Amino acid sequence: MTMDEQLTAIDRLRLRAFPAEPLRSGSVESGPGFHIAGLRASQDFWDADPAEVAEAEEEFEDDLTALVQALSLRWGPPEVLDLAPHLERLAQGLPVRPPLDTLCGYAPRVHGWRVAGRWIGVGVGQGERELPFQLLVAVGEERVA
Repeated sequence: MTMDEQLTAIDRLRLRAFPAEPLRSGSVESGPGFHIAGLRASQDFWDADPAEVAEAEEEFEDDLTALVQALSLRWGPPEVLDLAPHLERLAQGLPVRPPLDTLCGYAPRVHGWRVAGRWIGVGVGQGERELPFQLLVAVGEERVA
């Protein structure tokens, strides 16, 4: 997906109504109060050379930096949200608001903006060491944390 396509996908998600029930459509997972979509994914890393994994991680971090810069031109500087406390809350069986409840299982942090009554966050994550890296976008209600 090109940068223009990523920005278009983010705009579409930002304007899409939240469903009453959880649903999945292609690369978009939605539910009451949230949408999460993969903008780009790498290959998986089941038998990968560590250098190959590091190269892919760096490439995805570079893509994230470029996307954050583009979104910052629109909406100003982002708030960087550390997701570790949310993952800890989930591990303790405590509630975490969507979409952070899902994001914290993939990404260590997200860059987020509050725009027109919604929260938009982007980050890079990898569910497990062997799984693909993903460039993710999440849209939630304005107050997510």
